[in-house]
Amino acid sequence: MKRTALFVLTAAIAATTFSPAFAAAYSAYGSGEVTTDKVDFDKLRDENRDKADFDKLREANRDKVDFDKLRDENRDKAN
Repeated sequence: MKRTALFVLTAAIAATTFSPAFAAAYSAYGSGEVTTDKVDFDKLRDENRDKADFDKLREANRDKVDFDKLRDENRDKAN
């Protein structure tokens, strides 16, 4: 009896939690509001490329990891 009551309670909570979110997402998708043409990823990539100096980050993080040790550990796992 307890198991059935717990199942019904869990199902009710799940239904009330997920139904509004699903309905909102479905209505936005059905109405055509959700499209991928609103974001120009190439433009974003070009704008953000200048914000980070990846060579500097790579050099700063190279000393933090012992790649030889990692390579040996992973080689042992693969064999």
